[in-house]
Amino acid sequence: MSRQFKVLVLNQISATGLKRLPEGRYTTGKDIKDPDAVLVRSADMHTMEIPASVLAIGRAGAGTNNIPVKAMSQRGVPVFNAPGANANAVKELVIAGMLLAARNLAGALSFVSALDPADPEMDSKVEDGKKSFAGYELAGQTLGIIGLGKIGCLVADAAIKLGMDVLGYDPEITVDAAWSLPSQVKKAHSVAEVLKHAQFVSLHVPLVDATRNLVNAENIGLMRHGAVLLNFSRDGVVNEDAILAALAAKKLGRYICDFPSGTLNGKPGVVALPHLGASTREAEENCALMVADQLVDYLDHGHVRNAVNFPNVEMPRESGYRIAIANANVPNMVGQISTALAQAGLNIHNMVNKSRGEIAYTLVDVDSKVSPALVKSISGIAGVLAVRYLPLEG
Repeated sequence: MSRQFKVLVLNQISATGLKRLPEGRYTTGKDIKDPDAVLVRSADMHTMEIPASVLAIGRAGAGTNNIPVKAMSQRGVPVFNAPGANANAVKELVIAGMLLAARNLAGALSFVSALDPADPEMDSKVEDGKKSFAGYELAGQTLGIIGLGKIGCLVADAAIKLGMDVLGYDPEITVDAAWSLPSQVKKAHSVAEVLKHAQFVSLHVPLVDATRNLVNAENIGLMRHGAVLLNFSRDGVVNEDAILAALAAKKLGRYICDFPSGTLNGKPGVVALPHLGASTREAEENCALMVADQLVDYLDHGHVRNAVNFPNVEMPRESGYRIAIANANVPNMVGQISTALAQAGLNIHNMVNKSRGEIAYTLVDVDSKVSPALVKSISGIAGVLAVRYLPLEG
């Protein structure tokens, strides 16, 4: 495998992750021209001109809102992310958020910081003031979790170990998540059911059309008086005006989130953290390692794992000659590809084809070398978005 690849790095990516890109074949840098791939964390790629040379984008994190995924799909470019790599970091922050709310720690810290250390009455003021910050314990409280992916499952497990009851809702829970979910979690049948029965509600869903304003003026009134809403998911999954109205009416006790905004900052009952969810050394390394491995596996072998816009496709290499094809998910694409191979006199050794939404992806191993003319012929099939020839040598 002698192909050289250039990777444009848009943010500070963990050096541990960058080392997973094979030295000598992969060149990385912030000023790479005509890159084969892009590694990114938070940089806004919507505002940049993404070179035509780009074959794949790797997001060292879970969310991909900063990447023009639809435009990349139309170019046949997979966008990889690192789901679950930062799950433990977010889980710990959710627990910290519940403690912030239950023990009124933000207010208590502000109170102490405002004391004059030279005041001889400081001790008595502390004793008098602490009455205003009395809280309650997590044990025995009910935590509602909306979204039972990797993070949601870890939060559920941690909460149960703290003595909490857990109510969970996820209409699209995966088999793997279901297996890892603690048996003590009670199943809810709707968002409304979770909001109605939990003292704490933690959101762990992606921001898509179906989840935008998931918590809103219509359903926030279902929450228990003084309940706590935690959002370490995405800011758009709640309606901020509804949050402030519920806080002002004392319906909502606290809103703990990772998304400061002009609407929320400084408002009573709001504790907004500066995007700390994945900001641990361990999470940054885990994300970088995962997405680097996925990029290498795609660029070298055409395998797709954890792309937000492509199906997962892997196929053991039993031949040295492989073609990877991304195309629109329309009828007879495999037939046309197979016909092109047959007309070129190539025997198909192995093939796998999968689809996801409007995108389909095919890996084909053949028994002999593939000519540039054949690659051009397949590229010319209506609906084909991208074709790559991936020989093991040369």
